[in-house]
Amino acid sequence: MGADSEVSFSKLDGTGLRVGIIKTRWNTKHVENLVNGAKESLKECNVTTIFETEVPGSYELPLAARLLALSGTVDAIICTGVLIKGETYHFEYICDAVSSGLMTVGLQTTTPVVFGVLTCLNEEQVISRSCGDNNHGCDWGKTAVEMALLKREAFGKAKNRGNMGFGSSEITPVGAASADVKKGGFF
Repeated sequence: MGADSEVSFSKLDGTGLRVGIIKTRWNTKHVENLVNGAKESLKECNVTTIFETEVPGSYELPLAARLLALSGTVDAIICTGVLIKGETYHFEYICDAVSSGLMTVGLQTTTPVVFGVLTCLNEEQVISRSCGDNNHGCDWGKTAVEMALLKREAFGKAKNRGNMGFGSSEITPVGAASADVKKGGFF
């Protein structure tokens, strides 16, 4: 699983995280492979609460992701779909709208949104990225866990952390001596 991944992940513990998966019905066979890979890696990271829903196509993913993010029921969202280039510009318009839309949802809601949409030139490329050891869904699941944990840490909700901000509760301002270390909060 994920043997050919270019991204390395440390051991992730997603215990208590809630992850939503939004999948498209377009290119169902390939999307299901990706979703299965994502769910397998989520379970490997101890995520037991996984919500799954579907939309007709990739163009509908940003709105569905926004609605799910605003519901407050998930810590991260994985949006899965497959777009294969055809003979018209339709592919380019959909790819641009979906990627921009999903990034906007994440930035506006502070809910991590994983771009799990394959944008390929042909079906062979899709198969090589959605099956076996190179199933990109596996990486998307781990990305969702890592980003959800990062958000918890940023807002001070991580285990054994009562402070707000990344890292430990020991904060050293740039240029300050170690005696000037302050605890907690943003500056």
